Amino acid sequence: MPQITTVGTDAAPGAIGPYSQAVVTDGWIFASGQIPLNPKTGELVEGDVGAQTDQVLKNLAAVLAAAGGNLGTAVKTTVFLSDMAHFAEMNAVYATHFGDHRPARATVAVAGLPKNVDVEIELVARVAA
Repeated sequence: MPQITTVGTDAAPGAIGPYSQAVVTDGWIFASGQIPLNPKTGELVEGDVGAQTDQVLKNLAAVLAAAGGNLGTAVKTTVFLSDMAHFAEMNAVYATHFGDHRPARATVAVAGLPKNVDVEIELVARVAA
């Protein structure tokens, strides 16, 4: 039976439900979806989808760091948008966080997201070697 370790860090917002920020098993990191919450205040970050995406990816980077990875070890992301009209703005900010690294990605529009935010991102990564 593989060992499953839960990940929790104060550098990212705590889970707002019965789940972990991430779990690690067999060298894989499965990060739960992050929304644009300020980890220090627990409040939503104000601003457009670009500002929201920036905070989401900072939150994910913090979770990955706590799990032994980083955005460069991400292999798959799933982006949830409140409206596909936000795609270009989200994509521009997303690209700045990943640089030349290009994990596989799916982007979908959904009927609603927690706290009525415009973007949520989850990812799968490897533990850094």
